[in-house]
Amino acid sequence: MKAILLAAGRGTRISRIIKEIPKSTLPVDGTPLIRRSVTMLLDRNIKPIVCVGYCKEKIYEALEGLDVEYYYNPFYDVTNSIASLWFARKELTEDTIILNADVYFTNEILDTIISEKKDVSLMVDKSRTKIGDFFLKTENGYIIKYGKELPIEERSCEYVGIGKIRKSFIKEFKDKLNCLVSSQQHQLWWENILYSLIEDRAIDTIDVNGKFWSEIDYFDDYERILSYISKNDKKELYNIS
Repeated sequence: MKAILLAAGRGTRISRIIKEIPKSTLPVDGTPLIRRSVTMLLDRNIKPIVCVGYCKEKIYEALEGLDVEYYYNPFYDVTNSIASLWFARKELTEDTIILNADVYFTNEILDTIISEKKDVSLMVDKSRTKIGDFFLKTENGYIIKYGKELPIEERSCEYVGIGKIRKSFIKEFKDKLNCLVSSQQHQLWWENILYSLIEDRAIDTIDVNGKFWSEIDYFDDYERILSYISKNDKKELYNIS
């Protein structure tokens, strides 16, 4: 199994505060977030592939000494994650987890998506429908609508920023990836590959089931992560379950 971490973007909403470092390199319990994620993958014998762009040297520095394959998107400032994934397309040969590198997730969340057997699935949080970044409407667990501005009454869950493509779905996925990129749709997210297929095939969802996660879009998100870690450190210190 492989994992492609998308770390090329600038992160415009938070970059005004953190200045000239990729948000995926922000320290989490003393370790850059992306190093934590890559280490978790390596511990499970999953090959990490990292798509870089903005301040790529900072990513290399954060991952120094780890066995990582890199792909550079030279157009990171004018494209979105679909372009970064396209540069790493030759790696799409087997079961592959695709994730935004600025997502903090627990071991339980990672193990859940590793064990998922559906052809294609996105991780979601059913408990978050009022406040969030990107929402999905599902029916029997399958995506039927999506969007940042999805009306609140249509929201079933928030998208977590992690998906999985099984080997059986790779050819169809790559064909659509190539089609969208060749038609100059460089501003799309990689997930738009899946959204473009919902009329013809089932795109499944996996609920995080109450487990903690956070994607760093704003500094408040980063502070949520630090607060979660602090609380859990205290629980371990005092042996509180």
